[in-house]
Amino acid sequence: MNGGILPAALAGFGTGLSLIVAIGAQNAFVLRQGVRGQAVLAVVGICAASDAVLITLGVAGLGAVVTAWPAALTVVGLAGGAFLICYGALAARRVLRPGQALTTTGATAGSAGTAVLTCLAMTWLNPHVYLDTVLLLGSVAAERGPLRWVFGAGAMLASLAWFTGLGYGARLLSGVLSRPAAWRTLDALVATTMLALGVMLLARAL
Repeated sequence: MNGGILPAALAGFGTGLSLIVAIGAQNAFVLRQGVRGQAVLAVVGICAASDAVLITLGVAGLGAVVTAWPAALTVVGLAGGAFLICYGALAARRVLRPGQALTTTGATAGSAGTAVLTCLAMTWLNPHVYLDTVLLLGSVAAERGPLRWVFGAGAMLASLAWFTGLGYGARLLSGVLSRPAAWRTLDALVATTMLALGVMLLARAL
């Protein structure tokens, strides 16, 4: 069951990638920042480093603690749901008021700082992150026995590769999104994703 080092690493990479590629609040945010070319390194770094910390905790066995204290996920769900709804509402406002659409050029220090804080909230106020990394990846890694850390390293590498590709690859869309109408479409996607996830988190937490 344990297998070798390479199979364990590949299994971790595949499992980790399968959990993060689905469109979600974090991916939508990274995509938008990547298209704008704003604080991309910081945003990618926060996402990858946060996943690495959470995967480490999961492989170390923290999942049992999280399971024993479900109230923690409820609190995170309430805060995260409210945050996502507010962020989604701002994106929807940009769709309804094209003049407020953000361009792909320039970035002030303040807006870069806001991007970093938003990324931190988007990551750590999402209970799905804990379920996927700490609980699910942690339990699957445990099945690898002595190779569980190799499995975890593979999952961390998948996270780094995905967010790096998403953040910096999104820049390729800057030409397509040079028109206001295209930005409105992207903001509509972001708004729909954020609002839907926010409502879902609040519904599950209440």
